[in-house]
Amino acid sequence: MNFSKSILSSQTPKRLAIKLNAKGEKSVIQGHPWVFSNNIIKVNSNPKSGDLAIIFGKNKNRVIGLGLYDPKSPIAIKMLYNSSERIIIDAVFFNKRIEEAYVKRKPLLKTQTNSYRLIFGENDGFPGLIVDVYASVLVVKLYSEIWLPYLEAILKALIIISECKTVVLRLSRKLQQSKAHELKDGSVIYGILEDEVVEFIEHGVNFSANVIKGHKTGYFLDHRFNRKQVGEWSGGKTVLDVFSYAGGFSVHALANNATTVTSMDISAQALEMAIQNGKLNAYSGVHKTIADDAFKALKALIKNNITYDVVVIDPPSFAKQQSEIELAKKKYAQLAVLGAKLVSKKGLLVLASCSSRVLAQSFFDINTKALLDSKRMFKVVLKTQHDIDHPISFPEGAYLKCGYYRFGD
Repeated sequence: MNFSKSILSSQTPKRLAIKLNAKGEKSVIQGHPWVFSNNIIKVNSNPKSGDLAIIFGKNKNRVIGLGLYDPKSPIAIKMLYNSSERIIIDAVFFNKRIEEAYVKRKPLLKTQTNSYRLIFGENDGFPGLIVDVYASVLVVKLYSEIWLPYLEAILKALIIISECKTVVLRLSRKLQQSKAHELKDGSVIYGILEDEVVEFIEHGVNFSANVIKGHKTGYFLDHRFNRKQVGEWSGGKTVLDVFSYAGGFSVHALANNATTVTSMDISAQALEMAIQNGKLNAYSGVHKTIADDAFKALKALIKNNITYDVVVIDPPSFAKQQSEIELAKKKYAQLAVLGAKLVSKKGLLVLASCSSRVLAQSFFDINTKALLDSKRMFKVVLKTQHDIDHPISFPEGAYLKCGYYRFGD
C-alpha cells in the first residue's frame, strides 16, 4: 500500500512507567478510557505524544493498564487496555480491534446502506480517532497527536477490512495548528478521489457528503435510524426539519412521499446541500427551505399560524462546556414549547439532543415538562439513542437521544 509520505512518523514511541493516585487507579480498574493529568503522580522519563503508558497499581506494583500518553491534553492518558493481562500494542493488536469494530457494523451493510462509522473513538478502543465510511471512501479524523506513530499500521488494517479504495484525512482544529507533523486537513493520503462530494446510500435513500470540506467527516451518520423512522412516518404528510444541515430528515421524508418538506437552517450553504441531496432521489413532493436563526424563524411560523404534520428539531450541541449545561436545558425547553405550537392535530414532534453533558433522562424530562405545560394531549411513542455503529462503552460516550411525541388534539 502506497501512502503519502506525510503520514510516515519518524518517532519511535517510548515505554513509560506511570503511577497514579487512588482516584486515577480506581478509574483505570473500572475500565474508564481517560486518565487526567492531575491523577498522575509519577512518570519515569520525559514523555512525548504517543508514548506507551504502562500504568502500575500501588498494590504489589502490578500493571493495571496500557494507554497512549498525551502531554498536550488534560486527559493525559488515553487508555487502550484496562487490564493486568499481558498484551503487546502493535499492528496485530490494532488489526484485531478494527476487526471487532467491523463485525458490530456488518448488520448495517445488509440494509441497503453503504455508509457507517467504523471506529467510534474510545467506544471502539481508539480514543481520539474517528473513522467513517462513505461507499468506497474512508474518512479518518484525528483529534490527537498520540496516533501519529501508529497511523500507517492502523490505515493498512482499515483499508483491508473496509475494502475502501480511497482514504481522506481530516484533522481537528487543534491538530491543524500542531507543528508535530506535516499532515494537512482534507488531504487524500491513499488512492484517488474523483470528486470531493461522495455519494452514498442510507437505507435505500441516496445522499452525498463533502469529505474534504464538510463538518466532521462530511456528514452526520449518527441519526441514521431516526432519519429512516421519520421517513417512514412522513408519507402523505407535511414536514418541518429544523436545524436540517444537509437535509437528512428532509430527504428521507421526501423519498417516502411526504407532500411538502421544509428544511430550516441558518446556513444557506447547508440548505443548498439539502436541496442537492433531495435531487439524488425520485420524489413528487415540494422541497422548501428557510435560511434563518431557528428560534426566530419558528416564532415567525407560529405567528402566521402555520403548522406541520411532522416537526423534527435536531439542534447542534448546546453544552460543549460544563458551564453551558443550564443554558442548554433552557434552550431545549424553549424548542419543545415552540415545536408543540407548530405540530398539527394528531401530528408528530421529534426532539433530539447531541449534548453529552445533558443526560438522556434529563433531556426527556425537560421535553415532558415543556409539553405538559403546552396543555396539549400527547403520548411518547418512541425514545431512541445510538445506532449500532455508534456503540457506547463508557458514560461520557453516550450523547445522542431522540424522543417522538404524538399529539392527540
